[in-house]
Amino acid sequence: MTGLPARIAWNLRHRWRRMFALCVVGAGVAAPLLTGVWWWLPLVWFFGLFIALPILHTLVKPVPDDGSDEDAHATGDPALDALRERYANGDIDEREFERKLDRLLETEDAETVDAPGEDVANRVREGVRREVERLRE
Repeated sequence: MTGLPARIAWNLRHRWRRMFALCVVGAGVAAPLLTGVWWWLPLVWFFGLFIALPILHTLVKPVPDDGSDEDAHATGDPALDALRERYANGDIDEREFERKLDRLLETEDAETVDAPGEDVANRVREGVRREVERLRE
């Protein structure tokens, strides 16, 4: 699915609150025009925006994980976490760790760069070294 249908599906999944609010505003404007009763406008807006939307948002909102079974110091990258684990357990030596870390960082997206002047590989490598030393203690 590409193009307009994909964009519509993405918007419905991720921006449903905005879509719902636009529908409520439109229904509020259309209701008095169709029925001739002026007080439908504030009634529809009130129930749609102040009652239905918060209830739907609460029902659809994902339940956060308690995270008790995961490592509290995980980086969020499963490959990097597995590499750190193998190095900390002694499965691979430092040379192998460095080689695999370099290969892993070569595939890293450019989106992870916070500041253009900083070297991402060195920052990640230093963070991993500190973490491995902490794990070995």
